[in-house]
This record gives sequence, structure tokens and C-alpha cells, in this order.
Amino acid sequence: MEILSLGLLLFLGLHLIPVVPPLKAQLVHAFGENRYKGLFALLSALGLVLIVAGYARAPHGASLFPSSVGAVHAAPLAMVVSFILFAAANMKSHIRAWVKHPMLLGLAIWSLVHLLANGHAKATLLFAAFLAYAVIDLFSVIQRKSYKPFTPALKFDVIACVSGLLLAVLVMAFHRQLMGVAVVPWGA
Repeated sequence: MEILSLGLLLFLGLHLIPVVPPLKAQLVHAFGENRYKGLFALLSALGLVLIVAGYARAPHGASLFPSSVGAVHAAPLAMVVSFILFAAANMKSHIRAWVKHPMLLGLAIWSLVHLLANGHAKATLLFAAFLAYAVIDLFSVIQRKSYKPFTPALKFDVIACVSGLLLAVLVMAFHRQLMGVAVVPWGA
């Protein structure tokens, strides 16, 4: 659990830097824009590797609460919505124009349904940490009015919906091979 915890601290800690704009400005000033972005990307990748390796190596741990049957049944639909929101996050879509911050909302949905569908210690740590990050960052970007207006185009909504749906179906189909748990009866 130590490797998982270290990865979460590194990855999510870095992603919370923008929540404190003076800190980000100070780091950009100290390192320069390009070096800051490079270090951010490199350390984020390291954090992600530690999260994946730590989660794979950590024992399930104690069952902290019973798995929610409702979350287990809602998970496939929630994952489709999450993946569509992830896909729309960097497109000039109506979805992004309406939701404003689709990646954070998608992350909140993903982490909440996974948190409720699992009850063991390592899953609780992982999904609760991502849920807390998503909520904190979402409130921060709303408070900072961190949103750039754009003119949406329907084609990006179609691309986001189709690609999000396809990716969600692929992840669900191979979830057992990827994560060790079958989540749909038609999965491999």
C-alpha cells in the first residue's frame, strides 16, 4: 500500500498545484514554462506508474464496507457516461460547453461508482483519493472561473459519444484481463 499511497500523493499532489494559483505561478517562474510542463509531465507519469504498480502489488486489505449492489449494476452505464465526458474534455463539443469541466465530472463519476462497488482497503484508498481530487479541483476551477469559451460544433459531440462508447465497451469487455474482475457477462 506504500507504493500506491506514494503514487497517489505524487500524481494527485501535482494535479492540485493549479488549485493554488500563486504556487503554480511561483513554480513556473522558478523553472520556466517549458521546464515546469516537462517536470509536471515526467513526475505525473512516475506517479501514475507508482499507482498502477502499487495497486497491482498491494493486498486487497480488509473489507471496509459492503459493496453496493446498486453501484455494481449502475457501473456499466456510469462508465459509458464517464468515457464520453473524458472524450469531450478536449473537444469543442456542446457537451463541454454545457458541462464546462467534463473530465473532472467524468473522473468523479468513475471514482464514485468504483468506490461504492468495492469495499476493500486498497480500492477504497484509490477511488476515494481520485474522488476527493475531482471534487476539490472541480470546486477550484468553478471558483477561479477557469473556463475558456469557444464555439461548439456538433461533429465533436458525435466523435466524443462514439469514441467514449467504444472505449467504455472495450474496457468493460477486457476488464477481467486488465483488472482481474469481470464487470459484464459478455466480457472476455
